[in-house]
Amino acid sequence: MTFGEKLKKLRIDNGLTQEELAIKLYVTRGAISKWETDKGFPNIDSLKLISKTFNVSLDELVSDEAIEGKRLLELKFARKMYIVAMVFLGMTIAFAIFGSISELLPLTITSSICAVGYIIFALLSKPKYKRLESRKYILPYVISRVIIFLIIILVLVIGTTT
Repeated sequence: MTFGEKLKKLRIDNGLTQEELAIKLYVTRGAISKWETDKGFPNIDSLKLISKTFNVSLDELVSDEAIEGKRLLELKFARKMYIVAMVFLGMTIAFAIFGSISELLPLTITSSICAVGYIIFALLSKPKYKRLESRKYILPYVISRVIIFLIIILVLVIGTTT
């Protein structure tokens, strides 16, 4: 049974509506709906309140399936960020090439903006739990993204000076 299924069962067994539970947990009804449909996962403070509200332990509330569900949500988000990062990288390259060929400054500026977008979304493309597991590797990851950004800037500068 997933966390969402457990939460819904506990809520119904206790005769609460989503709105009533939301008020007790100091969240929105939409948050309860997301949790019950396994489209979101509560933070630790909300988990504690849920545990206290329904008089169940955190262990009972959060099973391995629930933890795995949270990881799957993080992976899904990370995949989306990766796709957006790749789109920004493609746009960066395209604008850099067209900017250097046509020597139009707006294309060069747009390429630089896209490069910044690439770095931001590339950093978000790693799931949170993996970022936490590999904190010691975060510096090389950031440095690699900065190096790519500098290479793109160098291409832009060379392209505009020729």
